[in-house]
Amino acid sequence: MKTQNKNIDLLKGLAEELFSLMSLSDAKIDVEYDKENEAYVVNVDAPDETGLLIGKKGETLASLQVVFGVLLKQKVGEWNRVMVNVGDYREKEEEYLRNLAQSTAQRAKETGEPQSLYNLKAWQRRIVHMALSEDKDLTTESVGEGEERYLVVKANK
Repeated sequence: MKTQNKNIDLLKGLAEELFSLMSLSDAKIDVEYDKENEAYVVNVDAPDETGLLIGKKGETLASLQVVFGVLLKQKVGEWNRVMVNVGDYREKEEEYLRNLAQSTAQRAKETGEPQSLYNLKAWQRRIVHMALSEDKDLTTESVGEGEERYLVVKANK
């Protein structure tokens, strides 16, 4: 717990410094540890700059996560998972992905054919895997490598 609190304070300071350099010093930043996802979450409230911070298809958000992860590793010497949430983007995206998982699972069960989901980032594939992990009638699997990686949902026979 002591280490978590130290890392939370470090991340908050790093975020404030980075956003100040980006001329976003009015951004409100809160950092917490999410036990379920085993990750630090940097919550950013900057209503006038939400689009800038999220970027096209969440690319800027993903980059910020990597930057904060690397900066934290440099400070504490070990890798910690860091997620960045701007406004309620992550919540909306997770809800969309859970709905996508359910509709894909339904289609796999109805047709008996494997269903593929392309163009998902690793964290998005993880949410789909987790959303369907309790369903014993299904198997999910990530296939391929790098940018070509995709997720397959199959009905068990």
